[in-house]
Amino acid sequence: MIRTPRLFSPPVLIGLAGGLGIALLIGHLLISRTPEVGLLEPVVAAPAERLENLKLRRGQTFGEILSNASIGWSDQNSLLMAFREQANPRRMREESRITLRWWPEGAGLRGVDVALNKDETVRLIRDGTGWTSDLIQTPIWIDTLYVSGAIESTLDGAIHANATLTEMSGPNRAWVVDMMDDVFQWQIDFSRQVREGDTYRFALERETRPDGTMRAGSHLISAEYVNQGMAYRAIWFDPNDDGDGTYYDEEGQSVRRAFLTKPLELGRISSVYSDSRLHPIHNIRRPHRGVDYAAATGTPIMTTGDGVVVFADWKGELGRLVEVRHPNGWVTRYGHMSSFGQGIRPGTRVRQGQVIGRVGATGGATGPHVHYEMRMRDGSPLNPLNLVLPAGDPVPTESWARWALESIERLTLLSTLEGPPIPLLRMAEEDAVPEAADSLSEQGGAEGRE
Repeated sequence: MIRTPRLFSPPVLIGLAGGLGIALLIGHLLISRTPEVGLLEPVVAAPAERLENLKLRRGQTFGEILSNASIGWSDQNSLLMAFREQANPRRMREESRITLRWWPEGAGLRGVDVALNKDETVRLIRDGTGWTSDLIQTPIWIDTLYVSGAIESTLDGAIHANATLTEMSGPNRAWVVDMMDDVFQWQIDFSRQVREGDTYRFALERETRPDGTMRAGSHLISAEYVNQGMAYRAIWFDPNDDGDGTYYDEEGQSVRRAFLTKPLELGRISSVYSDSRLHPIHNIRRPHRGVDYAAATGTPIMTTGDGVVVFADWKGELGRLVEVRHPNGWVTRYGHMSSFGQGIRPGTRVRQGQVIGRVGATGGATGPHVHYEMRMRDGSPLNPLNLVLPAGDPVPTESWARWALESIERLTLLSTLEGPPIPLLRMAEEDAVPEAADSLSEQGGAEGRE
């Protein structure tokens, strides 16, 4: 017979009590003992290189920078030869940033970085036999901003105060203002035609560097400005698909005109075209056959159209004067300049928007301004503020199919923002409805025949 032991017999109880006592003793020791952990000594890694940042001063050369850094003649010559594979050291600009990268503890020069501009840096690296060079492109990222707003006083003030652009730097926002002015300068004079309550909206393709600045490739994809109820729209399109695009309206007509509306980017009208103006100096009434734009001395003056300079000299009360003859035979005149633009002389061909001089107060002037005139082929004066100027070339016929698709896409970007309805998009939607209905009808007919 098998005998089953009793659970609470004296031997069993004694064994359980002993085991429990040992467990409690071990637990007490573990809990009461404080771990002995000391502070580790900090580990400091030696820098891989020592950087020396320099700037090219006026009249200084890259070779002088290297010489002043006590770099040996052999290395200097090798560095200059390697640099010439990427750029011309004679064309380096004042304030160009140069970084000398030294090995630690005086072990010699490790490399040199030369910033050619914000987007390109030449990196010079020592190899076994001398120096090699690479052209490093500054990385960028591309995004699209959708912005809309209303005018309280000026376009400049509205864009600088726009909440959508809060994270954009002041210079970048100023550039956006310039973009809008460049696009609509043939339709709107933002110095005198802006009214409270005007609205704007645009889609901006932005190319941004790591430091937050925008690259020159940034441009408005589509834009709208509503001035006193009249909507002006512009769509960027590249007819030749070569990156050199321009702006057209919804109908495919160029927003450019044969002439700009004004010869200054920013300036206020101080005197208008008149048949009888009280002269501010002679205090007599006589015709004023032009428009005066007041601006600070030195402000760039632009030619308002393509042409050829026919006069650039002193002209009595008009002071320093430039006259430009244009392809249609018209002549524009720009007076009271403080100085002529570089290379501006009779016979010089100029392009619309090119700087031909600077604002001044030469001749008979009471303050700095530019006197701007337009004259017909026969010399008859025209009022620049009242002219309706012809448009530039429309979208080329061979590019029309691509334009039709891309223009709708880019106008649709505007329609995502608050603003008036865009007629072309409404027409496109209306055309799409019957086409879809016809397609469904055809499908139904085919199914019926089956």
